[in-house]
Amino acid sequence: MRKPLSDAFIILLRLEGLAVAAVMIAAYFKLHDGWGLLALLILAPDLSMVGYAFGSRVGAVSYNIVHSYMFAAGVAALGFIWPVLFPVACIWSAHIGLDRALGYGLKSVTVFNETHLGPIGRRR
Repeated sequence: MRKPLSDAFIILLRLEGLAVAAVMIAAYFKLHDGWGLLALLILAPDLSMVGYAFGSRVGAVSYNIVHSYMFAAGVAALGFIWPVLFPVACIWSAHIGLDRALGYGLKSVTVFNETHLGPIGRRR
């Protein structure tokens, strides 16, 4: 069994998520004028939860892929070729940061409410 993270470490990880979200939202508004695209796409990564219709393993993998900074960074890298992708990458990263700030981390493949930041919801 995995040793739980300390409360101080979890707080640090959640603050890190909040910092990423703040910087990415500021970058979005520097790159793109207006709320429209942000409002349209801010919750789009949560569509990955449709994977849970095919079981907890598929759901966790689809959620974790979409909620990984690595893939958002890949979209940002593609922004050097197609600049229209930079604002999308900012929104995607902001979504991940907000999720992490709220305690929604990467999902366990065995238990839905268990994440890398600890359990979702009330602590026992």
